[in-house]
Amino acid sequence: MKNNTPFVLAGPLLRHCSPTELNFWLVTNAACEIELQLFDDNNHNLLQRALKEPEHRQIRMGRDCVMHLLQVKLGHLLPENRLIQYELLLGDQRIPVSQSTDGLCYPGYHHPGFVINSRIDNLLHGSCRKPHHPSEDGLLQVDRVLEDTQASPKQRPAMLILSGDQVYADDVAGPMLVAIHQLIEKLGLFDEHWQGTETNCSQQLFSDPNCYYQREALLPADKASQKMLERLFAGASKPIFTSSGAHNHLISFSEMLAMYLLVWSPECWQWVDLAAGEQRIPVKHCARYRQEKAIIQDFSANLKQIRRALAHIPSYMIFDDHDVTDDWNLSRSWEESAYGHPFSKRIIGNALLAYFLCQGWGNKPENYPELLAQTLPRFTDKGIEDHDQLLDIMLRWEHWHYYLDTQPKLIVLDTRTHRWRSESKASKPSGLMDWESLTELQQQLIGEDAVIMVSPAPIFGVKLIEVVQRIFTFFGKALLVDAENWMAHPGAANVLLNIFRHHKTPPHFVILSGDVHYSFVYNVTLRFRRHSPEILQITSSGIKNTFPERLLRWFDGLNRWLFASRSPLNYFTKRRRMLIKRRQPEHADGVLLNQSGIGQVLLNEDYEKIRARVLSSKGTIEFK
Repeated sequence: MKNNTPFVLAGPLLRHCSPTELNFWLVTNAACEIELQLFDDNNHNLLQRALKEPEHRQIRMGRDCVMHLLQVKLGHLLPENRLIQYELLLGDQRIPVSQSTDGLCYPGYHHPGFVINSRIDNLLHGSCRKPHHPSEDGLLQVDRVLEDTQASPKQRPAMLILSGDQVYADDVAGPMLVAIHQLIEKLGLFDEHWQGTETNCSQQLFSDPNCYYQREALLPADKASQKMLERLFAGASKPIFTSSGAHNHLISFSEMLAMYLLVWSPECWQWVDLAAGEQRIPVKHCARYRQEKAIIQDFSANLKQIRRALAHIPSYMIFDDHDVTDDWNLSRSWEESAYGHPFSKRIIGNALLAYFLCQGWGNKPENYPELLAQTLPRFTDKGIEDHDQLLDIMLRWEHWHYYLDTQPKLIVLDTRTHRWRSESKASKPSGLMDWESLTELQQQLIGEDAVIMVSPAPIFGVKLIEVVQRIFTFFGKALLVDAENWMAHPGAANVLLNIFRHHKTPPHFVILSGDVHYSFVYNVTLRFRRHSPEILQITSSGIKNTFPERLLRWFDGLNRWLFASRSPLNYFTKRRRMLIKRRQPEHADGVLLNQSGIGQVLLNEDYEKIRARVLSSKGTIEFK
């Protein structure tokens, strides 16, 4: 690209919004000035401001790739519950993003728009969006809902919550990896050098004959790194509960960045030629490549609607394991082997850096001035300076969780970096949060009448599946079944359940979770307590992923039989003091719904009769 005229590569994504603050994320092919305009529903001008530092931060990612982080503090309150339209004017020519980005606006509107809700009474949520899974993209339903309610601000969802696995850095289709490499070359994304392998730079990686479907062959063969190899590339041997495509695991930061550009926006796909890319694929993997290519082409064809949706609704995100790597921090032994080798540490750090810039920052930018100050100066016109030191900063950061003072309060948990490690045996699963972070959580709950709490993994899972995970853990095989659930670690489980039993706990909980690739809804109360908090857990997963159908039906039926409400087996679970009532999805035989889509939650003011549903291409499925 020789043209310096600003061209949008990805975005704009609308991130955290309040009456006093707006945040946007976008990527262009060149550095440029940006002016923000806001209009009310009568097209009257609310704001017109050229954005300067620190409101507008520009980060060069390559020769023709610049990321823009826009944090706009307002001197006056924006109107709530009304449509607000915005325009981003790019460069000296003040090119409107709505005109330069095809299909960004809904029919009948000249600008993208959003609504700041005074209360969260309608939200969308989901997790697990794997591009090469053969199901429809659930984010299309977000676009459909927004288009249907564009003229009815009070009916629009207040926010979109993405609770993990927004990208799959560890499970990448061959055609997607080809697209990533073609985009890296087209945009001139920066090269990278690392230690710990013979193939020690991105250019060597891209040209290596083992680059596609065989990346495990690029890893060192000593005993210490063999443990790391098993962590990152053993997916194919896992019987259940995990992905099996880790042989195309992303490695460099540029690969991670290109993945984000390709899953959120259609523009970059114009330079992708998947047919030409097949020439690089080993012959024994060509059949798989062709099968995945058809799915990836369908995925990319829908990105115009996805980009439009993400420009119109405030979105909030948190990582889970696949945003970085499968089984991320599952156990103390995993951490010791993965962080003990410079190459695996580089892979994890690159994924976390990409998460911060593409996802984490926009959740609540006021949490990150210190991290930005340590990060942005290292991005130069020639690449990232002191790359390893930068990743050390990322890996030490402890504040990925966040809280929003909405009505009701929104609490988003980090269940990946605050692990409660087992002291008895290194291979045992770690608790999803340690004592200190659970104590902080309890302080955030005190005095609240109601909270919406986002936990990437369900707090109250399917008991039979947890029993299977416990059996595998007993035999030292926790990695085989992704034994990551709240009940897997006694300390974390007991502290969390005691929080629910505490007399100062909020009387109303809505817990949103994902991760498991199926959806279900539980109403939970305390046994033997007159004034129990009302806990509603809504698990919606995946956006573009499902569980093996026959296996899930078997688990569902057997779980309902073994752990019925009066079953004595319940006495042996950690939740024996909890009464769990399962909601039934419409027109389904079981309680576990295996359907890609997006979850929707409708709350009323007294938090009675909260409605939960899954929106998919097959229609709306209510949980009764």
